[in-house]
Amino acid sequence: MNFWKRFSPGFTILAPMEGVTDIAFRQVVAKAARPDIFYTEFTNVNSYTSEKGRHNALERFKIEETERPIIPQIWGTKPDMFLETAQALRRMGFSAVDINMGCPDRHVVATGGGSGLIRTPTLAKEIIRTTKLAGLPVSVKTRLGYTRLDEWYDWLTNILQESPAALTVHLRTKKEMSKVAAHYELIPDIIELKNQISPETTLIINGDIEKPSDAQEYLEMGVDGIMIGRGVFHNPFCFEKNPRKHSREELIDLMSYHLDLYEKYHLSPYDPLKHFYKIYINNFPGASEIRDHLMQTKSISEAREIINKL
Repeated sequence: MNFWKRFSPGFTILAPMEGVTDIAFRQVVAKAARPDIFYTEFTNVNSYTSEKGRHNALERFKIEETERPIIPQIWGTKPDMFLETAQALRRMGFSAVDINMGCPDRHVVATGGGSGLIRTPTLAKEIIRTTKLAGLPVSVKTRLGYTRLDEWYDWLTNILQESPAALTVHLRTKKEMSKVAAHYELIPDIIELKNQISPETTLIINGDIEKPSDAQEYLEMGVDGIMIGRGVFHNPFCFEKNPRKHSREELIDLMSYHLDLYEKYHLSPYDPLKHFYKIYINNFPGASEIRDHLMQTKSISEAREIINKL
């Protein structure tokens, strides 16, 4: 059964974010208010298919059963490596796989991967076609274009011609990064294009959505699902079905849980964990000063001492 057909229109996804959606943070979001679907951080197929990089790749694919449904996202430029990795993911028990064709990171793009594939549409099609041979439903996450907004039609046509099981469109170009508002005005045209070329493809939108109600208008137009990324930094409870205001104590409890998980899974180094503190220590008197103190800490135990005093 197509993985994506299990979900009713309006389903929600936590976007895959490098250095963010690891096994610890996914469980923090699940405790706060889980989305319908999780994604892993994106993993390089070159890493999985090499003896040197496989251990790191397997760490990224590590999940808890309570996180299902969850989709591994992979990236790269070699079709045969996509196939080998997808075959392994199927053996690991995953029900679907997603291809990253939208990451704008300059290091990723320099290799031709992520949104760099927008400039090599023939290779992008070959990657989709080859990955499908593993027998998993293959989805694609991408952007509207590389440099110009008017690239969207030809680029999305190129992908849809391979009939991916699902297509997530971040409604900006690679060049725009997140510096401009997402181009929601294009949604009716994207829906029409998808219905003409690949009506069975599930359509998901991403960009500037901070809570499901932000996208209600587009769901009514025919979008199937929504993906939230940076919005979770503004509100870790963003996937709540019935939103409510949360107390300082609830936020601090989530942070404490995050610290516990970081230790449980032996994640390191410590400093990247500091990027999350603004999620929890925010919007209450004295929060800025407390964050400043937390940013000076050098270990989880030091951070815990500060929040325990709260």
